[in-house]
Amino acid sequence: MTPDPARLRNGACPCLSGEQYDECCGRFHRGEAEAPTAEQLMRSRYSAFVVLEPEYLVRTWHPSTRPASMELDPDIQWRRLDIVGTVNGGPLDSSGTVEFAAHYRSDGERGVQRELSRFVREGKRWYYVDGDVRQ
Repeated sequence: MTPDPARLRNGACPCLSGEQYDECCGRFHRGEAEAPTAEQLMRSRYSAFVVLEPEYLVRTWHPSTRPASMELDPDIQWRRLDIVGTVNGGPLDSSGTVEFAAHYRSDGERGVQRELSRFVREGKRWYYVDGDVRQ
């Protein structure tokens, strides 16, 4: 599936890095680079929800916990990602956590998904393992 560029705002990356999508999360989605940190992987996964890239989400999910496939709801409008905090997850770490709040709109209602996500690095690749939804 090709990412839906109409879901981008003026080409800006949905992860709110301030960079253009193609030079930021787009390069991860296209397989041209790997996210160097757990936080960057989290940001790129959030962007994958925005641009409807389920294949990327499956590819970056750890094999021990990943689903065989996934479908994304095109009616959910992901609006903003706030990184609440990180523990480890740097280029030399083997694991890390990222707590985030992802703001969205669905059926005219606003919502926030809060999660503490766990990541592991195997070789030079970070993977999402699982997460605890926060209230």
